[in-house]
Amino acid sequence: MHRKNLKTFCFISDYDRNYIKKLDKKIGIIVRNYKNLPDIKKLKELISFCKSTNRKVFLANQIALALNLKFDGVYIPSFNKKINFVISKRDKDFIILGSAHNIKEIKIKEKQGVDIIFISPLFKVMKSNKFLGVYRFNTLARTTNKKVVALGGIDGQNIKKLNILKTDGFAGISYFKKKTAP
Repeated sequence: MHRKNLKTFCFISDYDRNYIKKLDKKIGIIVRNYKNLPDIKKLKELISFCKSTNRKVFLANQIALALNLKFDGVYIPSFNKKINFVISKRDKDFIILGSAHNIKEIKIKEKQGVDIIFISPLFKVMKSNKFLGVYRFNTLARTTNKKVVALGGIDGQNIKKLNILKTDGFAGISYFKKKTAP
């Protein structure tokens, strides 16, 4: 089974116009920096650049700010377990992404109203021995009717394994910094 239309997402921590320019326009950009408060001026520049080049851009864990600055959506990390947040005045095109590591977190993401669930870590990431692997990933992916994206440890060596996964796409950080990136 070969699928060419996988949704692809790249995590960035800061706005780097030249880096984003090198990425395929179909790759969604997720701004995720939990160490520093977002620089509103830089976020506005990023949004302007992404809109002018027809790219989708998402902000991590800042729902109100993502709505106010007119991001294409928001990314809700697995540690955000709040279910009672309400996205009022939600544009029908505003996309909610969320990550999960197990069935309990998948159910929380469903209650949060996410459109796409990132399930991670698929493969071994750096020094951690905790990863799902193909079988457990597929088992988790089958527990939801939401679109599923693979995240974690994807590189040039194992990218072909995505064809045997129940996934609608993949996301990463280091994969896109290498020459093997699409």
